[in-house]
Amino acid sequence: MLRFTAKLFALLCLAGILSIIGLCLYIIPKLPEIETLREVKMQVPLRVYSQDGSLIAEFGEKRRQPIRIEEIPRSMIEAVLAAEDDRFYEHPGVDWQGITRAVVNLILTGKKSIGGSTITMQVARNFFLSFEKSYIRKINEIFLALKIERELSKDEILELYMNKVFFGHRAYGVGAAALVYYGQELNNLTLPQIAMIAGSAQSPSRTNPVSNPDRALIRRKYVLGRMLEQGYITEEEYDGAVNAPETASLHGPIVDLEAPDVAEMVRSQMVSRFGEAAYDDGYKVYTTIRDRNQSAATRALHSTLNDYDRRHGFRGVEAHTDLADGGNDQDWIEILRSYSNLGELKPALVTSVSDKDAGIFVKDVGPAVIEWQHLEWARRYISENRRGPTPKTAEEILQRGDIIRVSPNAENQWQLMQAPEVEGALVSADPATGAVLALVGGYDFRRSQFNRIIQAHRQPGSSFKPFIYSAALEAGFTAASLVNDAPVIFDDPGIGGTWRPENYTGKYYGPTRLRDALIHSRNLVSIRVLNEIGVEPALEHIANFGYDMNELPHSLSLALGSGAVTPWQHLAGYIVLANGGYRVAPYFIDRIEQSGGKVVEKIIPPRICTEPPPAAPGEPLFSDATATGGTAPPNPSGGVAITPVMPSENPEPATCVERTLDPRNLWILTDMMRDVIQNTEGTGRRAMALGRKDLSGKTGTTNDQSDAWFAGFNARVVTIAWVGFDDFQRKLGNNETGGVAALPMWIEYMRTALEGVPESILERPAGLVNVLIDPISGSPTNAGDPRAIFEVFRVDNAPGVGQDGGLPEVFERQDTPRGAPEELF
Repeated sequence: MLRFTAKLFALLCLAGILSIIGLCLYIIPKLPEIETLREVKMQVPLRVYSQDGSLIAEFGEKRRQPIRIEEIPRSMIEAVLAAEDDRFYEHPGVDWQGITRAVVNLILTGKKSIGGSTITMQVARNFFLSFEKSYIRKINEIFLALKIERELSKDEILELYMNKVFFGHRAYGVGAAALVYYGQELNNLTLPQIAMIAGSAQSPSRTNPVSNPDRALIRRKYVLGRMLEQGYITEEEYDGAVNAPETASLHGPIVDLEAPDVAEMVRSQMVSRFGEAAYDDGYKVYTTIRDRNQSAATRALHSTLNDYDRRHGFRGVEAHTDLADGGNDQDWIEILRSYSNLGELKPALVTSVSDKDAGIFVKDVGPAVIEWQHLEWARRYISENRRGPTPKTAEEILQRGDIIRVSPNAENQWQLMQAPEVEGALVSADPATGAVLALVGGYDFRRSQFNRIIQAHRQPGSSFKPFIYSAALEAGFTAASLVNDAPVIFDDPGIGGTWRPENYTGKYYGPTRLRDALIHSRNLVSIRVLNEIGVEPALEHIANFGYDMNELPHSLSLALGSGAVTPWQHLAGYIVLANGGYRVAPYFIDRIEQSGGKVVEKIIPPRICTEPPPAAPGEPLFSDATATGGTAPPNPSGGVAITPVMPSENPEPATCVERTLDPRNLWILTDMMRDVIQNTEGTGRRAMALGRKDLSGKTGTTNDQSDAWFAGFNARVVTIAWVGFDDFQRKLGNNETGGVAALPMWIEYMRTALEGVPESILERPAGLVNVLIDPISGSPTNAGDPRAIFEVFRVDNAPGVGQDGGLPEVFERQDTPRGAPEELF
């Protein structure tokens, strides 16, 4: 019997050995190549950055922050080893002690409750296998773990684990977990926070500190206990960490720069270019946006729309809740929980009201007071043109339980505000390259994702007139040409009947020089000029600025900017004005990188081969260094199409951009547009607050005052500002012209954009001459005429030029500045 038992045992052992050999022969050839782990691509989200390297946005289902093993704090490594695999540096990839425990547990209980998985086995499962609980999968896992240990170092394996493991709430890897739960970089975490993250790996959906804080605390205590047993921490450290309060909460990506409209434009672009892989292939997109410019644009838009809103009265509180007597901070926090910030406007609960002030509780701030000087503006809104009587007490405005919006002023005093219903947009670019420096498509992206820069087709009003005047100069008009500003009736088939246009003021001024007509934005002069040169020839000329003739009206109403354009299209037109006639397209992407800084695409836009005068040595082109890179203008669907790009490994010189307009034409026109700002009666006169003489611009107001614009520039920066309601039926109100509603936004932004930038006007081209003229008749006069002023002309159509091309005495050399005679002698 003993001999039979021995033989049976030997046969069983042999069968076992043969089974293992057979299993090896069957499984090992099918194991994947471990070398692929050295080149593994983690699913890293798409990140969008400014030109200065500030994070603008992050897109993707998985939050991941890849990190090198040497960058991981020792305490995090120790916590993970204590929690998951304390013999990691001792076993060959499979912990036979753990496997034995798992087998014994299975025999005793019939349950697979203890897996015995090492970190190496988890790496094998996470990268190569499914999460199915089966014996075959476990056997594959064991063989694969052994193979991984033979080909990779322990630190390489641990690094893969630390970056791959899931910690709940879209956080993959310890770096992402630190950001998601604590809003901190990994090396800034405390011991209890490290233990909490390490403990979440076992069952991330059930033991993460946000979804189940009680269970997470039990798990944290277990990890800290294991660290104490392993000698990683002292008793004192253990006691302090175990008793520490838990501070975890969900944190979104830490955004450095608010530019959500730009981020969405980039996201749309990247998905169009790379498909769904754009979200998890680790792309980093660096835009042309400058931090200082973008922040200034956001502030300018917010303050301008807030000021407009206050001018038209208080529409009432946002909500009201009946407050019980007493109450405390915790009660107020709960009431405000569902309200979020809107721009810089914070939600607040009115807790008390007296005769001349109101006590409030501001979300995320606490108790505060609004004093009377910051309440008294709140006359009741009736319509865009009417307000109620001036309030005498705070009780006429607010009552206890009201939920309102507030913001601190420059002196950090709280003021009553309201979320504006009016909207706005601002976009700014370098006219020499087309690089977009700032872009804000609305008051708050969370309130409305409608990007008014590329999606809002609005009438530009009088801000379109410079293009009509350029067509007139090309057709033989001069800045001194007289045009009669008088009532007129047109039978215009393009608008389906007779038309009786008027000036904004309702007045008429008789014969008017073209320069004065632009300064005062005289509608009738623009219409008469367009009528004389012809609509079709004018459209053909305007196409040189980048506008699509088919999208503009083929009628005389074109002279008043009745065609709908987006601010982006208007920016493209004004770029050509600002750079002297070159068709430079605006763009916003500079380069696209992947992990490790590898440049996937570097956008090299066409360049102006004859550059504007360079900046002085050591001086930047704008407030920061010049940006380069590129994408094409938005397509009709509102997206933005990428232009062909050159691989960074094979760079070639950029092509020269086409010059589509006579530089003399544009020099005269931009000189006229400088007077829109510098002339004491110019519609853009407020821009003189910037204290510069190199600014050209034009206000724009539609006839029904639905839209207000200001478009302006110098040789270094061009900026478009727009204000209006998304509802086309709503009007801005009486006197809310481009110079009142939109220009303040432009001024506030340009104050920052041009800080430290020397004055810059394009070099005056050859073929221009200054002539003394009579300001009333526009005819040449002599230096003895007390009313005489200089006007600039093209030599070929200057008044008084003889057939031999000779110039009379009233002419000055080409570089003579324009102005009154006493300014010249």
